[in-house]
Amino acid sequence: MKIFTSILVLLALALIVFNITLLDFQNPFQGDSIVAFIGIAASFCAVLILLIFRISKRIEEKMNDNR
Repeated sequence: MKIFTSILVLLALALIVFNITLLDFQNPFQGDSIVAFIGIAASFCAVLILLIFRISKRIEEKMNDNR
């Protein structure tokens, strides 16, 4: 599971980098830049959710070891 979440985090980070390249800094709220902003926000949320999931699994393992 750790490898799977690591791969997903790397893919989400790659999408963030890709969407940053699509941004038009002269007109940031027109055309494809809006789509890029949405993609960056969605990828950032995915990274946060995956990191929270990984931390919760680590806590679950520690709780099971104490029993």
